[in-house]
Amino acid sequence: MVNSGKGLENVYIDQSSICYIDGFGGKLYYRGYSIEELAEMSSFEEVTFLLWYGELPTKKELEEFSKELARSRKLPEELLDLLYRIPKTAHPMGALRTAVSFLGNLNGEPSATPEDVFRKGISVTAKIPVIVATLYRIKNGLDPIEPSTKLSHAANFLYMLHGEKPPKEWEKAMDVALILYAEHEINASTLTVMTVGSTLSDYYSAIVAGIGALKGPLHGGAVEGAIRQFMEIGSPEKVEEWFFNALKEKRRIMGAGHRVYKTYDPRAKVFKKYARLLGDKTLYEIAERLERLVLEHLGKKGVSINVDYWSGIVFHAMGIPIELYTTIFAMGRIAGWTAHLAEYISHNRLIRPRLQYVGEIGKKYVPVEMR
Repeated sequence: MVNSGKGLENVYIDQSSICYIDGFGGKLYYRGYSIEELAEMSSFEEVTFLLWYGELPTKKELEEFSKELARSRKLPEELLDLLYRIPKTAHPMGALRTAVSFLGNLNGEPSATPEDVFRKGISVTAKIPVIVATLYRIKNGLDPIEPSTKLSHAANFLYMLHGEKPPKEWEKAMDVALILYAEHEINASTLTVMTVGSTLSDYYSAIVAGIGALKGPLHGGAVEGAIRQFMEIGSPEKVEEWFFNALKEKRRIMGAGHRVYKTYDPRAKVFKKYARLLGDKTLYEIAERLERLVLEHLGKKGVSINVDYWSGIVFHAMGIPIELYTTIFAMGRIAGWTAHLAEYISHNRLIRPRLQYVGEIGKKYVPVEMR
């Protein structure tokens, strides 16, 4: 028996050429390209192609791939009818989970090959932002907006959400966010997707399971907690008091700490740049002061700033409601989920770990009348 400790920490279950994380150096690479370079120079469409097919596309390949994504945005009428019936009290991640599951009922045969995974991945990647924007507008008594085939993946989401074409700086910020969220090796949701896929279940079942994992507050849901934390503090002058009270009460500081990174998350550095450019000045100053305290008092324990810390300030600047922040995570991470699913099933082996039993053995059954 191999003892791995709880949470499968530092356990390697396979080899992959998709993503490399240097947790001590604070570096992240997609297919060998640094996240900083991709965020600055690439697009979500191009990064998705890179993650799926292993190489950057040619100009023609990128144009065709982007057009196929754009053509796949329109929702089936049956799904649109369902979105109107989802309770308005439902969390958007729960509603998204239901919507993707419904899509699987329309096209849910098993995904036997990587090519089949990518074919379905195009459809789901294109539709997730449309589902999220449509749900938001229905919930708020607004008419849904038809997706545009002329706008980029990022711009179309903001257009469908707000009803007008976004400013260029918003489009770039959203595009960068999706790139930063696109992939991060074998985290909880990606492992979930791979585990379901290893059973040779269908693509949609695997993605629905991933959405369920991402919804949790210790995974994608943390982005909502971080922005609410800054709002709770209220003003820069209250940061120090709030921080030391949080330490005293053993409260979790959202957006701080990471299972892999023992230094500043490289994705957080990029988000901080856009938070400074676009964000509310008070929220930014609160976050910056709190960051200094975290690094000063917790940095020696390996606690630093993660991807969830600054992202909410960027989304807030673009008028996106807090309850949608985790769905944006899903919009990006669908690229990585799909890449890992395709890679794993190409040499599939059922994922079946063990548990070390620590209970009793040989107990004698006592009839219920004698207990």
